[in-house]
Amino acid sequence: MANLNSVAATGRSLERLLNHAFAEPPVPVPGHDSHAFLIRTEDFDQTNNQSIIQRPALSIFLYRVDFNKTMRAAWSGVGYLDGQAHLPLDLHFLLTPWAENAEDEHAILGRAVQCLDSTPILSGPLLHASGAWLANEAVNVVMDELSTEAVMRTFDSLPSDYRISVPYIARVVRLDGRQVRPAQPVTTLVNGKLPAP
Repeated sequence: MANLNSVAATGRSLERLLNHAFAEPPVPVPGHDSHAFLIRTEDFDQTNNQSIIQRPALSIFLYRVDFNKTMRAAWSGVGYLDGQAHLPLDLHFLLTPWAENAEDEHAILGRAVQCLDSTPILSGPLLHASGAWLANEAVNVVMDELSTEAVMRTFDSLPSDYRISVPYIARVVRLDGRQVRPAQPVTTLVNGKLPAP
C-alpha cells in the first residue's frame, strides 16, 4: 500500500527519471553533466552557499499539494468498506532550468519536457521503492494548466527573480492511512451471565 513516503517517493521518481534522460546522448549541455534536483524554497536563493543547485541543472519544486477532486469520493467509499483512510493527491511541480546562458537552459528544459512526454506514466520500477507501491499503482505526470501570471505570482513569494519554468502535475498519488487494528469482539453480559447461544 502507498505509505506516508508516497509524496517524497513521487519526487524521487521524477528526479531519477530526468537524471537518466539527461545522461542519454546527446546531452543537453555539451561537455557538461546536467542533473535534476528536488529543491525547497530556500534553494532558489542563489546567494545562499547551501543551495544544492549546481549548474547546469533542472530543479524540481513541489509548490502545491491538493486532493484529487475526481477520485476523492471513490476512495472515501473504499475507506468506508475497509476501515482505512485513502487520500488521493495531486502533486504540483515547477521544473526550472539553471545554466550559464539562455540556450543551455532551453536545451535542459527541452530534454525534460521530451522525457516526461515520452514517459507520462510512472509505474513498477519507475516508481521509487520508498513509497511501498502496490504492483498495480501508477502515477500520471502531465503538463499542468497554469497561467504565466500564476507562475509569476509563485515567484513573487520565492527568494528569486522570475525564471522560465514549466508546471507539471503528478496524479493520482494515494496516501493510505495507518493500518487499522481489527475491532475486538464484543460480548454482552446480562445480569452478570453470558447470554444463551
